[in-house]
Amino acid sequence: MITLGVILLILGFILKIPVLWTIGIVLLVIGLVLFALGAAGRTIGGRKHWF
Repeated sequence: MITLGVILLILGFILKIPVLWTIGIVLLVIGLVLFALGAAGRTIGGRKHWF
């Protein structure tokens, strides 16, 4: 999710499409939150690891 968010941010910036920019930000934030929770050892949705 983090990688997809960064790709959409870059595409949205280069192509000047605000929808891609917004979706990229949302995916990046969600990915970072899931990564932080997983790294802290918390179970997310019944799974200990998100690969």
